Amino acid sequence: MKTLPPLNYIRSFEASARHLSFTRAAEELGLTQAAVSGHVRALESFIGRPLFYRTPRSLGLTEVAASYLPTLRQALGQIEAATGQVMTQRHRQEVILACPASLATNWLGARLRRFRAAHPDISVTVHATIWSETLDQIADLRIVPRQDSAPVQGVRLLRDTLAMVCAPGLCAGPGALARPADVAGAGVIHILGRHEHWEAFCRHHAIAPIDPGSGVKTDSTNVALEFAAAGMGCAIAPRALAGIHLGRGVLVEPFPAEIPSGWSYDLHPGELAPSRASERLREALIAPDPAP
Repeated sequence: MKTLPPLNYIRSFEASARHLSFTRAAEELGLTQAAVSGHVRALESFIGRPLFYRTPRSLGLTEVAASYLPTLRQALGQIEAATGQVMTQRHRQEVILACPASLATNWLGARLRRFRAAHPDISVTVHATIWSETLDQIADLRIVPRQDSAPVQGVRLLRDTLAMVCAPGLCAGPGALARPADVAGAGVIHILGRHEHWEAFCRHHAIAPIDPGSGVKTDSTNVALEFAAAGMGCAIAPRALAGIHLGRGVLVEPFPAEIPSGWSYDLHPGELAPSRASERLREALIAPDPAP
């Protein structure tokens, strides 16, 4: 890039060549005639060749200038187009958010409702991903699950605790859950790939391990929570995912405890260039929840 002259030299030369007048070029560019002619002289010195024939009443292009000009005009057009694209992207009023389906279903809704109330002019599209590596859709922002032992990528959005939940009916009447050890006899719902959640529950309450081969199994946290709401047994899930069911009263937490889940969620920039709209959504997602 060491052979590139300053852009203001190029702009002054192109305008002067188009008008064949330093005065009219200066009027177009909002500069003085002396500044424009000085830019042109500096460009001539930079390339070591004259660009204009100067007479008292007019300018004429040299052969060098005539061959130089079309390429410069094309380059200026490309710069203008590229700048326009960036400015359009910057002012784009749409945000695409990629988010794990379980978090989108159970945690994201209330936050997007508040965001839409504050920014009704910004359109939000949510791609609900199944696994963190799903990249089928490009996005402005990505929420990605991460084990707590792994380094933070982007901005930590939340570090979750576990909630052991069940239908309200399991906490009433004969055979009601009275202590954590009763969970095994009430039926257990396992989430495949998250066996450590039940292990953490048992460790926290100092009870015997729960047989991983017992009860109902599913590969979806949402499905496990719905099974629990249907009275099929007890499930354990991150509180951010169980919270909406607890709030609706379809699930209860008979033995509340602060048990780390071992997982966090990070907010990453996506593949699209940042825009003001995506920055607004990012700020809203990382902001603390309002006091109840």
